[in-house]
Amino acid sequence: MELILHHKSLGKVFEVRCLHIPVNDRTPYQGLLQIVEESVQHEHGLSPERPIYIAGDSFGACLALSAAARNPQAHLVLVLVNPATSFAKTPLQTMLPLLEMAPSSLPVTTLPHLLTYLIGDPLKTAVVSIQKNISPQESLQKFSESLASMLSLLSESGHTVQMDTLVWKLKLLKSGADYTNSRLHAVQAEVLLLASDSGNLPPSGEADRLFKALKICKVRCFRTSGDRLLMEGSFNLLTVIKGASMYRLGRQKDSVTDFLPPTLSEFKQTFGKDFKILNRLLSPVMLSTLKNGKIVRGLAGVPDAGPVLFVGYHELLAMEIPALAEELLREKKAVLRALAHPVFFVGNFEIARQELSLFDVVPVFGGVTVSPINTYKLFDRDEFVLLYPGGIREALHRKDEQYQLFWPDQPEFVRMAAQFGVTVVPFGCVGEDDFLEMIVDYNDQKNIPYLREWIEQFNQDCPGVRSTVKGEGNQVLHLPAVLPKVPGRLYYMFGKPIEMKGMDGIQRDKESANLLYLQIKSEVEGMISYLRSKREQDPYRSITRRALYQATWGPAAQIPTFEP
Repeated sequence: MELILHHKSLGKVFEVRCLHIPVNDRTPYQGLLQIVEESVQHEHGLSPERPIYIAGDSFGACLALSAAARNPQAHLVLVLVNPATSFAKTPLQTMLPLLEMAPSSLPVTTLPHLLTYLIGDPLKTAVVSIQKNISPQESLQKFSESLASMLSLLSESGHTVQMDTLVWKLKLLKSGADYTNSRLHAVQAEVLLLASDSGNLPPSGEADRLFKALKICKVRCFRTSGDRLLMEGSFNLLTVIKGASMYRLGRQKDSVTDFLPPTLSEFKQTFGKDFKILNRLLSPVMLSTLKNGKIVRGLAGVPDAGPVLFVGYHELLAMEIPALAEELLREKKAVLRALAHPVFFVGNFEIARQELSLFDVVPVFGGVTVSPINTYKLFDRDEFVLLYPGGIREALHRKDEQYQLFWPDQPEFVRMAAQFGVTVVPFGCVGEDDFLEMIVDYNDQKNIPYLREWIEQFNQDCPGVRSTVKGEGNQVLHLPAVLPKVPGRLYYMFGKPIEMKGMDGIQRDKESANLLYLQIKSEVEGMISYLRSKREQDPYRSITRRALYQATWGPAAQIPTFEP
């Protein structure tokens, strides 16, 4: 069932193999491990540089870890779902001697709770099969039919799987867990560990134990999911792999060439569900400038083809990015390749281990670590690139610093853009002061002893982009304390595109490059001033007025704004 649910999406980017263990099979653990090893060695021999992914759920995770421990030379990536390495700490361990004394032909239906370990919760499985976008009556009918089918399967499985089979499976589980735990130190492969907080296996704390024991490990926790995570209706294994930056074509990850564009289902999940409320609260207004200088609503003034470089102001907590990425996908069918801080791609901080966290959304929708080489590669592939010269210094600014640019003195991006003939689109955005009020900023936090040491340690563990912005202070990662306001509205303005094609001389002429850099910076500041002034004329800046408008004309209606 798990394979059926994920084969379609995985099959688009992987050659999928499946290890099937028949119900009545009695191959011991090391025999099963040998089968896995032979497959791994065969694939490794065919393509030594191509990564081999082993996805294992529960007992399968033990096999994956054991195979990795015994084959350090193979290019393996492990995706482990609720590993059964914690078997010794579960109630199953204490129940095993009692089950051994039960009659071997006793059907497992007499112990339905144990059967759920084998096939999962029938209620959740029934929900998975329901199609989206159908009426409530049809949904109820489909659910009833699916549940009846699953209950029938549950009963049939209970009669098929007899007690001796269950006891053998549990003994196999125990031997696999013991073998794997004794060899965790030998695992060299990169590991992605997916753990359900509400599941039966593994118990609380097992994910942390494995994270500390394994050399290269990322953890993602799914706090509301059961132990059969792969059978959850909203769970997509490929999306999680992409979000954890674990998909690659070679030995080394290249976030530019290894990028898989977001699928329609990922777009709907992210912007139709996860960010839906935020987008309604922000009610973004986007303006662009045509070549003749006319300002229009929408992105008509933005080029239709790359390479394009968006350069602008970074609002508090990067609140402007989701709506910008969504609108570019909707209107231009283009993915926004944001040049982002390394914290989104490395490290194992607790916030990065949450289900569908902001950290994972960034790589799924095209974000890459900001660096000169990544910028070059993106320009060479004619991508739509987003750059914030002010970086986190703007996004995590101090009190009373909103709408101030903290750009470095060096016009780095101008010379790169000229080399590749990139079209530069400066933009400004305002609205943060209509949504959030900063209560405690970095200047306050560094005066609190315990908090100051935590921030210092956090920044030491996380690689930075640049330590200082000349004349403007340092780029320190921290989380300012903010209070929400009654929502106003978010406004964007994209300036007249600057075509760099034919400006080859700027690469060698530092003075000309600096003048253009200052011109772009001045345009961004001018657009911010323009929007701050014009929003006072917006009759729908208030969320109350917008709610009344949508109640009258429907939630899909575009809410008017000021005349540009």
